[in-house]
Amino acid sequence: MTDISAAEFKVRNIEPLPFKIIDVREVLEYQTFNLGGDNIPLGKLLTEADDLEYEKDSEIIVICQRGLRSETARRTLVSHGFNNVRNLTGGILAIRRLDL
Repeated sequence: MTDISAAEFKVRNIEPLPFKIIDVREVLEYQTFNLGGDNIPLGKLLTEADDLEYEKDSEIIVICQRGLRSETARRTLVSHGFNNVRNLTGGILAIRRLDL
């Protein structure tokens, strides 16, 4: 699995989280509205993926505004040996549409 829909994310987003969240938007975007998790902007993730302190087999969901930057992040993490990385399809916008 490489993608997760907004609906599935919302159903699975209960405490304790069964997955890790990496939000690859810029700091200001993250501060404006976020779903929790770690804020690691895409530029930083691209250069520091080997330094992440996540288990290689843990489920990681990467998110951004629309799902484009997070797909790049997903591919980057997979290329660095992370085995269970999923992209939130439609990003934050898809989540917010569910809440309307």
